[in-house]
Amino acid sequence: MTTTPPAPPKNRTLMRPATVRTTKNRTATWLPPIAVFAGVLAIWYAISYLILDEKRRFLMPPPHEVLAAFFDPKTFNELVVALGRTTFVALIGLAVAIVIGVLWAIAMSQAKWVERSLYPYAVVLQCIPILALVPLIGFWFGFDYPARIIVCVMIALFPMVSNTLFGLQSVDRGQRELFQLQRANRWTVLTKLEFPAALPAIFAGMRISAGLAVVGAIVGDFFFRRGDPGLGSLLSTYTSRLQSAELFAAIITAALLGVAIFAIFGWIGKRVVGRWYDFSAS
Repeated sequence: MTTTPPAPPKNRTLMRPATVRTTKNRTATWLPPIAVFAGVLAIWYAISYLILDEKRRFLMPPPHEVLAAFFDPKTFNELVVALGRTTFVALIGLAVAIVIGVLWAIAMSQAKWVERSLYPYAVVLQCIPILALVPLIGFWFGFDYPARIIVCVMIALFPMVSNTLFGLQSVDRGQRELFQLQRANRWTVLTKLEFPAALPAIFAGMRISAGLAVVGAIVGDFFFRRGDPGLGSLLSTYTSRLQSAELFAAIITAALLGVAIFAIFGWIGKRVVGRWYDFSAS
């Protein structure tokens, strides 16, 4: 009678290299930005206390004073309310820019004469100094949310147009010829080949436009001071009152808003196309 020898005990040490690699990867991911953040704080403190004298320290108050101003109840309430309004304008403007930009690029991708007719105007829109048009936009559309959204759309539109058009025109020639052999119509080529292949470029354009949408919302708030104030209005108010700590707190809040929207669209892009495209490399 033969007996089966007992299975050797599992070597738990085999799992350690993977754990070590995971720890190293996490360290390599988070350590550089933390080190840079610490360096920025050190330079900030050096400028505040070593370069600026006490009478001019209001030009760059130290970080702890900015943090104290941010958590001051009055300032904190103002920033939270203004942040909500600016976020609303930025998201609406970004959504409109995405829809217009994608449709504009699709129209140009269908025929060269359409691209030659419309693309120059997209470039002109990008090159127009938006600050010169802000007063006209206010005169034409008022000084409340519609005008702010229009400014936001004008600033955030071009990356969506250019990136989407690039993605639609970058389809592999062999795949395009395969669809031609199957005698696929334009709608099939667009929906089954070009648009799926352009998704990485489209999401890259969304990430760029997301940051620009925040800029556009703040620019609109800064110049259109009627209606409900946003972060741009607070920036103008704190500047006129020489409240430098509160001004820095508002600037940091606006920057964090842009980073948050950028990160959200990066996360969405990874979930949509990350399974078949290295989205982190774009």
